[in-house]
Amino acid sequence: MYPDRVVSGMRPTGAMHLGHYHGALTNWVKMQAEQPCLFFVADWHALTTHYDDPSVIERSTWDMLVDWLAAGIDPSQATLFVQSRVPEHAELHLLLSMATPLGWLERVPTYKDQIENLANKDLATYGFLGYPLLQAADVLIYRATQVPVGEDQVPHIEMMREIARRFNHLYGKEKGFEEKAQDAVKRLGSKRAKLYTELRTQFQRDGDDEALEQAKAMLDDAHSLSMIDRERLFGYLEGSRKLILVEPQAKLTASSKLPGLDGRKMSKSYGNAIALREDPAAVTRKIRTMPTDPARVRRTDAGDPARCPVWQFHQVYSDNATQEWAVKGCQSAGIGCIECKQPVIDAIIKEQEPMHERAQPYLDDPSLVRAIVADGNDAARKLAQETMRDVREAMGLSYS
Repeated sequence: MYPDRVVSGMRPTGAMHLGHYHGALTNWVKMQAEQPCLFFVADWHALTTHYDDPSVIERSTWDMLVDWLAAGIDPSQATLFVQSRVPEHAELHLLLSMATPLGWLERVPTYKDQIENLANKDLATYGFLGYPLLQAADVLIYRATQVPVGEDQVPHIEMMREIARRFNHLYGKEKGFEEKAQDAVKRLGSKRAKLYTELRTQFQRDGDDEALEQAKAMLDDAHSLSMIDRERLFGYLEGSRKLILVEPQAKLTASSKLPGLDGRKMSKSYGNAIALREDPAAVTRKIRTMPTDPARVRRTDAGDPARCPVWQFHQVYSDNATQEWAVKGCQSAGIGCIECKQPVIDAIIKEQEPMHERAQPYLDDPSLVRAIVADGNDAARKLAQETMRDVREAMGLSYS
């Protein structure tokens, strides 16, 4: 019905580090070459936890955008924009909040988790409770078909799907819909009309999901149909309503295997991170001072790589031969910890060299980043306005 589209965003709450790169940005770089992608700075989301001190948000926004470009995000392939520069996000969030049950927000697993993990902050706010709904608006307003997430975020995508389904059920009604849908079936041509009717019956009578997907694929190929007829026929497949908002699918991404310097999750707040554009001297210092297997008190003591955070870096950065060398040398005390760390240092510095090169033009002339974002804001807002026209009309708010 609508073209495939990927949407994802990040909160600007601090410097990008190698955990972000291996956990998300490498996936973004891959996806941008495969289908249309919109990547946004979620500055309103940053306010859910930094509302009392928002000074970090603007600075982090521009730093993060430079990091994205340094990591290989290509503005000629992907649309980069800032959430707050597309006010339709807030409008859709407001309208969705009118019909979203409160219990849906309270049951999101990450809500209670973050309340516990951020106990030092006062998060008893509507903004924090409602952030999953704002997330839904961020995605649904672009009629995204895929959202790249880790497994812990899948419940958020499921809630987005429920919200879209509820909205379509409440507001996808149309006077004379059945007759208009049947007229649209006839415009498919006799052969396709017959197949569509058979597949619709198989799905509605027998719950045949394969028949549903086959019918959707057929409609995707029916290029002679108008958008409104296509919208009706997609809705007619599953019931008697138009599909105004698209139910996105979670695109599972592999979680980063790169830990922090101390073996915990890499985080700026833990002080265990390597920035995406770290100075080579700082990379060297940070890796050389990493803790290792506590059993290796002396150079001659044998160690166990499984107990050493450095080994986890080897698993990301070293080839098989180097990993074998590190394991053998550690277990036999044939190499010291500083010697073991050097290949990791070299690999990180090599990985970051093109990032420094890609970032430099934007550091020399910040107006280049602002121009990219201005274009992205305009492109994103055009798509958002198209959706909001349909949403307002469905809710009786178009006043045309």
